[in-house]
Amino acid sequence: MSISQSSIIPFISTIFAAIATAFGVNAFIRPEHALSMFEFQYPTSPDAKQLVDYLMIVYGVRDIFIGVALLSAAFSGNRKTLGWNLLGFAGAAFADGLVCKMNGHGEWNHWGYGSFVAILGLVLAGGF
Repeated sequence: MSISQSSIIPFISTIFAAIATAFGVNAFIRPEHALSMFEFQYPTSPDAKQLVDYLMIVYGVRDIFIGVALLSAAFSGNRKTLGWNLLGFAGAAFADGLVCKMNGHGEWNHWGYGSFVAILGLVLAGGF
């Protein structure tokens, strides 16, 4: 059996889906904590706080969508779709890391798991 047909791969993908969904829910409930994952300082002025809180809602919706997309592909049994969804998730992680790098630090908090997600996606999409 090839690695792309292993039953553990959808299970691992489901874990990543749960993590993405949890990140999204966290952004809704605790925007200050979600912002800390990018190693940005939470603003002190009320207008800036409101803006950041609203942007964290957008970020949260994105992460929840990623989680739902991964779960739907994993539960439907379509491994190629799951692989492409994982590659999309890896792309989002890469972009998040790039923003952190532009801020001066914290990029590997995103690029570390993003690399693993990308490899998993490539396996399922037929890249190996």
